[in-house]
Order: sequence, then structure tokens, then C-alpha cells
Amino acid sequence: MSKWFLLNFLLLGIIVWNVVHHPNIQIHVWIGLLGALLFLYNWMRNAVFETIRNVPNRRTKVRLARFSKKVVTIHRWTGNIAFLAIMLHGTLVIYRYGFTIYNVKMLVGVLALLALAFQVLTGWLRLYKPTIKLRYVHLYTGMTLFFLILIHMLL
Repeated sequence: MSKWFLLNFLLLGIIVWNVVHHPNIQIHVWIGLLGALLFLYNWMRNAVFETIRNVPNRRTKVRLARFSKKVVTIHRWTGNIAFLAIMLHGTLVIYRYGFTIYNVKMLVGVLALLALAFQVLTGWLRLYKPTIKLRYVHLYTGMTLFFLILIHMLL
């Protein structure tokens, strides 16, 4: 099992914990949850690929590769929907609370939104120009986004 599976489940647990223990669950929290879940769904492919590379059993590799091949058809679209959900989440938060750079959670959220926009852009660019450099940019942007979401949820 990949370390990313464990980190993804840890982040999922933190997200669910924050939503369940939110004092006043409003629509922006639910939409943020939707965006985070869609991101985690897409990011789980990274854990699957790492497992494919590291697992010694060929049968497991083939099974995971077939699973990943089915998921790749909707990978870009779930990324786009996650981006739209997080845009709506941010808009509703700014409408409700106003925007201030002194709120660290809001600032990290904006950074995560920018990283997600770049992630979606590099994902679509990989469709048209699949280079190794773009692949690594897409991968490391995803890692950055993962940790920005984690920080956002911990604040």
C-alpha cells in the first residue's frame, strides 16, 4: 500500500471531522466538502500509480492498472467540477464573511484555489502536449494542493 493512500485517508478523516464538528453547517461548508472529496478522488490516482510501481505481485498491478484505465476517462471532468465547486465555495465564503488578508485560513484557501486552477490547467495541457516536464509540474502541483488543503482544514 502506498503512503499516499494513508495520507489521503488521513486528510479525508480530518475533512469529515471538521464538517461533522462545524458549529453551524451552512451551504459553503457542504460545497467545500464536495470540492475536497472530488479532489481526493482524483488525487487517489496518484496513490494507485505509486502502488502499481511498488507492488511486486503482477496480478495486483494488472488489476490496479485496469481500474485506473476506467477512471482516467472522468479524471479531467471531476477536476473541473472540483474547481467549480471550490470557486463557488470561495465566493460564498467571501459573500458571508468578507475578504481579508489577515485571515490565515482564507489566505491559504485562496492559495489552494490558485493551485487548483493551475492543476486543472496543466491537466488539460497534458492532453494536448504530454511532456515529462508537464507531467511533473502536474504531479508536484497536486502535492502542493494536497498540503494546502490539509493546512486549510487544520486552521
